[in-house]
Amino acid sequence: MNEKFARESHTIMNELVLPNDTNTLNNLMGGRLLHWMDIAAAISAQKHCNRIVVTASVDNVSFRHPIKLGDVISIEAQVTRAFNTSVEVRLVVWAQNIPSGTRVKSNEAFYTFVAIDQHNEKVTVPRLVPETDEEQKLYNEALQRRELRLVLGGKLKPKDAKELQNLFKEVVKA
Repeated sequence: MNEKFARESHTIMNELVLPNDTNTLNNLMGGRLLHWMDIAAAISAQKHCNRIVVTASVDNVSFRHPIKLGDVISIEAQVTRAFNTSVEVRLVVWAQNIPSGTRVKSNEAFYTFVAIDQHNEKVTVPRLVPETDEEQKLYNEALQRRELRLVLGGKLKPKDAKELQNLFKEVVKA
């Protein structure tokens, strides 16, 4: 299979925040959340690739809203773009307090995974086909995020980051 739709990788993972998951303020520990996010993102990436995947990078994760003991979190993950041997996965984390009926967006992040074979060698992944306007927007913006990751990781010189240069030219014009 040479291509897959973005929706085929959609994954929702739910977790109940228990005492062992929290810090002394009864907030979910950031490391525990990152662990759960990595699992949800890996499941999404594997659905797209039909392969075992390994985490290559995690973009900035900002904690916008504390998640409390007893909250139920829902982690939504979906592949936003496939490159040659890697995929970018967008994650959105929702915290729900069932007794009060509240639900808030707590986190959002992008993870990158590389598909590997049984010999731990990189393998080509199916092309991603976005269908909705939102999927197309995330797909288009993924090139800029990828270049930023590569620049920050020392794998691409800033002068060679053409998508980022175009982005900054647009910002200066505005």
